[in-house]
Amino acid sequence: MTEYSSTELLICIAARVFENGKTCFIGTGVPMLAASLAQRLYAPDLVAIFEFGGTGAQLEDLPMAVGEARTFHKALAASGICDIMETAQRGFIDYGFLGGAQIDPYGNLNSTVIGDHGSPKVRLPGSGGGNDVGSLCWQTIALMRHDKRRFVPQVDFVTTPGFLTGPGAREAAGLPVNTGPIAVISTLATMGFDSDTCRMQLEALHPGVTLEQALDNTGFELLLPTEVKRNAHPTAEELRVLRDEIDPTGLYI
Repeated sequence: MTEYSSTELLICIAARVFENGKTCFIGTGVPMLAASLAQRLYAPDLVAIFEFGGTGAQLEDLPMAVGEARTFHKALAASGICDIMETAQRGFIDYGFLGGAQIDPYGNLNSTVIGDHGSPKVRLPGSGGGNDVGSLCWQTIALMRHDKRRFVPQVDFVTTPGFLTGPGAREAAGLPVNTGPIAVISTLATMGFDSDTCRMQLEALHPGVTLEQALDNTGFELLLPTEVKRNAHPTAEELRVLRDEIDPTGLYI
C-alpha cells in the first residue's frame, strides 16, 4: 500500500462523493482538488460552479482560488457573481462543498472570526460565498481537519448556516425547506446528520483511526450509529492522479 498524508486521504474520500451530472458549488482549496480528482476518475460530467462566474469548468489545471482565470477553463458559461448567486437562489445548484475554521453539532460553519466579533482573537478570511452556498444550495458538504479547536460545541460566528439551533430552525429563518448539510468529511472520519435531531452523527472511520480518536478529537457529543463503518484507503490510481496531474508542485498536498 502506498503511503499517503491525511490531506490526500481527505481529498480522495471527498472525490468519491461527487455524483456525475450534478451541479456543485466548489470552494477554494481541498474542494477544488477533490472536484478535479472526481472529474478525472468518477464524475466526468460533474458541473463545477465557482462563485465568480465559471460554470461547468474543466479542472485540467488547478486554480489558485475561486476567482482566477482557470475556473473558466472550457466552461459551459462565463458570467459573474450575481448570476451565480441567482442560480443558487433559483434552486439550480445541487451541492455546495465548503471548508471552515469551526463547525458545531448542527453543521454551522465559521470562517469569519475566532473569539468575539468586535474584538476577535483571530480574524479569518470571511464568508466569500459561504453564506449563500449554505443557504441556497440544496445540500452542503463540509471538508474539515478534525480536532477540538475546529469541532466545537458552538461556533464563534455563523458564517454558513447548517441546521442553526436544530429541527425547524432553518425554515424559521426563512431558508428553503429540505436544504442543509448532509455530510462532513474530516481527516479522521465521515459524518452525517441525524434526521430527528439534526445533530452530527459518525458514519465511518478512516483507515487506522479508532473510535476513541474520533470522539477524543470532537469537542461535543458525536452521535453514534448502530454500526460504524470503515472507509477505504486511497487507491494507487487516485494518488497517482492527485500527485502527478492535479498538484504536481505540492501546493496543497
